[in-house]
Amino acid sequence: MNADFYERALRRVRLLTLGVGLTGTVAVLAAEGVRPAVGFLLGATLSILNFRGLSILVNVLGGSAKPGPLAAVLIGLRYVLMGCAIYVIVRFLGVTPAAVLWGLLAAFAAVILEILYELIFRIHE
Repeated sequence: MNADFYERALRRVRLLTLGVGLTGTVAVLAAEGVRPAVGFLLGATLSILNFRGLSILVNVLGGSAKPGPLAAVLIGLRYVLMGCAIYVIVRFLGVTPAAVLWGLLAAFAAVILEILYELIFRIHE
C-alpha cells in the first residue's frame, strides 16, 4: 500500500459520501417529505465537511501538510461550529433533529461501503 492507494480510497469515500447523501435525501423526501429531506441533506453536508476536516487533521499530524492559521482554528473549533450549525438547522428551519443526525452518518456509511469495496474487489492484489 502506497500513498496513491490512500488517495484513491479517500476519493472513493468522498464520492460515496456524496452518493449516500443524495440517495438518502431522495429516500427521505419520498418517505417523509420536504423538511426532513432538507434536514438529511444539510446533515450530510455537515458530514462531508467534517470528513474533510478530519482528512486535513490527519495530513497535518502525518506531516504531509501544514495548515494555515484559519485552518488550524477551524480544525480546533470543528465540533463547536457543527453544533451551532445543527442548532440553527433545527431551531430556525424547523427540521427534526433525527433527520439531521441521520444525514450526519453519511460519511460513516461511505467508509463502511469503502471497506466492503476493498474486501470484495481488492482481494486478489
